[in-house]
Amino acid sequence: MKVAVYTIAKNEEQFVEKWANSCKEADFRFILDTGSTDNTVLFAQKNNVYVEVQQFNPWRFDHARNASLSFVPDDIDLCIALDMDEVLLPGWREELEKAYNDKITRPRYEYTWSWKEDGTAGLVYGGDKIHTRHGYRWKHPVHEVLVADIFETQQWYNLKIHHHPDKTKSRSQYLPLLKLAVDEDPSDDRNAHYYARELYFAGAYAQAAEEFKRHLALPSAVWKPERATSMRYLAKCETFNEESWYLKAIAECPDRREALVDISKYYLRTNQFALANGFALKALQIINKPLEYLCEEESWGHIPYDTAAVSFYYLGNIEKAKEYGEIAVDISPDDERLLNNMEWYNKKGDN
Repeated sequence: MKVAVYTIAKNEEQFVEKWANSCKEADFRFILDTGSTDNTVLFAQKNNVYVEVQQFNPWRFDHARNASLSFVPDDIDLCIALDMDEVLLPGWREELEKAYNDKITRPRYEYTWSWKEDGTAGLVYGGDKIHTRHGYRWKHPVHEVLVADIFETQQWYNLKIHHHPDKTKSRSQYLPLLKLAVDEDPSDDRNAHYYARELYFAGAYAQAAEEFKRHLALPSAVWKPERATSMRYLAKCETFNEESWYLKAIAECPDRREALVDISKYYLRTNQFALANGFALKALQIINKPLEYLCEEESWGHIPYDTAAVSFYYLGNIEKAKEYGEIAVDISPDDERLLNNMEWYNKKGDN
């Protein structure tokens, strides 16, 4: 089995060595530099990584990634699209060799996208950027995806990729590129959701609401977690209808914590303590954490326990407030508000 690791890069000198070391067991490592003005190319060459330089105008991620893939030799069996701010964890090659099956066209793996302040994993989901050399291409100007032109077969492999992003990088190019993606293919539900979300991040709430509703109306928009997420964003865009959108999101995807946590916070904020308590406890009854990108870490942290504790307090159940407050503190021991809450619960309990 022959493995290639390939990527695109622009001004990524801070990541080159770590990236190169993590994939040093690959048979072929390739970077397509798209116009760096720093030492990206020099550092890559010093680490024996094959580099070519090509600029794209106008810029599109899919064109750049497809160009990068074209440099991978034809006799490669599996390709790993590994971004510069990502690393393969040690043992990856052994796991790939152990599980390799030439009938599997797209191995899946555990991908850690974000990290908590204490260094533990935040958002973790199933990665999908390993594929056979032939039969795949990248599509969409941004938030690009691998499209199979062959009959695709997937299988989970026991390897991991970690993402350590540069948080200083601007998102300014995302909005126009997503607008382009939607214009090119208005029927694509995934891009409709992403475009609406980017409009929301930009503060264009009315436009975002319109696009979220368009997403929900698309015939292809059938993935319930994403539909529920659009409804939750609509609650934030249309605050006059916040409660209704949260309830719709819960009805759409009742086995997810996110909307339940959202509405419990809404009810707590509006002093509807019994409802806040009930929905927080209902969220905590969901114990299986989904391995997908829409799973939000907040819903699996201290928030639902804290909401339950505060609502129990206002409902007059101090012992339960202390019980759930303690769990919230155990999860986030440095949160001053949670610590102050516990001090208050204990004081009230003593009285």
